[in-house]
Amino acid sequence: MAVSRVFSLLTLTISLFAVISTVSGHNITQILSESPDYSSFNSYLSQTKLADEINSRTTITVLVLNNGAMSSLAGKHPLSVIKSALSLLVLLDYYDPLKLHKISKGTTLTTTLYQTTGNAPGNLGFVNVTDLKGGKVGFGSAVSGSKLDSSYTKSVKQIPYNISILEIDAPIIAPGILTAPAPSAEGISNITGLLEKAGCKTFAKLLVSSGVVKTYESTVEKGLTVFAPSDEAFKSEGVPDLTKLTQAEVVSLLEYHALAEYKPKGSLKTNKDSISTLATNGAGKYDLTTSTSGDEVILHTGVGPSRLADTVVDETPVVIFTVDKVLLPTELFGKSPSPAPAPEPVSAPTPSPAKSPSPAEAPSPVAASPPAPPVDDSPEGAPSDSPTSSEDSKAKNAAFHVNAPALFTALVTLAATSLLF
Repeated sequence: MAVSRVFSLLTLTISLFAVISTVSGHNITQILSESPDYSSFNSYLSQTKLADEINSRTTITVLVLNNGAMSSLAGKHPLSVIKSALSLLVLLDYYDPLKLHKISKGTTLTTTLYQTTGNAPGNLGFVNVTDLKGGKVGFGSAVSGSKLDSSYTKSVKQIPYNISILEIDAPIIAPGILTAPAPSAEGISNITGLLEKAGCKTFAKLLVSSGVVKTYESTVEKGLTVFAPSDEAFKSEGVPDLTKLTQAEVVSLLEYHALAEYKPKGSLKTNKDSISTLATNGAGKYDLTTSTSGDEVILHTGVGPSRLADTVVDETPVVIFTVDKVLLPTELFGKSPSPAPAPEPVSAPTPSPAKSPSPAEAPSPVAASPPAPPVDDSPEGAPSDSPTSSEDSKAKNAAFHVNAPALFTALVTLAATSLLF
């Protein structure tokens, strides 16, 4: 009986480990690296950072192109155009071969990653999936009048119902997607104009008056990520008086709001390390860390958190975000204070055992003092790091993270208890 229970427990443990391994996520780059036929497609997923976006989502289908099919895109279009074309091949739903052939009424429109960019009006970011019978399935743009440009050829890999990878024989071409003008250095370098339209006029003026805008512009070709505080962010209570900073400190503060690399939202969601900023130098780290809450990304400076609000522009290799708080580096404003310790509770006096006092003589017990509330380590008005939900984050297929070791330990302990008793 004991041996049987141990064997049952071992079987359950292995099963639980398998489940936890499945829900812990996927790595599209690693999966595709197992087949050299997809080396070009895989390389462009990394270059455009689409791989990070794919890995940050929990239910997704990737329509891959082999090296021959990728030749119609690779080297013939700017990286920003290739990113748009490949975004149409990432479906925000799970489709395996069985589901493809059981599409209700034979055809369906499904949302793609391109739809989430904000650059896809109408049905431009949707794909038409049609069961053509006889084992064939066609794919095409959902824009009216579009043809089914490509066909399903084979299944590559499935991790139900997390990720499905299917091969198709040609790219899906949405109207105008390949003829979109590449972002010019002159166009993107008008950073102040983009910021003013996005409601970040105060930040834009500071960039110009300090000369830091030239530093931003000099990094555009190699990659630039900007975290621009909105005008409201500069009015928030707790923002230090910037007029008391030296010119050098103002420059460091503004450089702290940018990275010398292209790091779109998907890359920030999967980031686990400290991120260097333009202000990073030998005299100070001036770095950032990130965390996620649903589909939201929170930036941490050591002084207080700030959340990504909107994407102003995302055109490889430049991305500009608005943030809801001014980023305050510890090198200029010190670390956030530690929570104050709660006072020791005051114990009620104990009556003497020798003589029980009468009700009239009995002293009133002293109530224990309640613990002091913890002191918030962020500037007043800054949002907490507790998870929040929004219609937008529900609409998007948000990433999630499972604490696998803790969940595994808890489930195994529960299973062992039930088996032993």
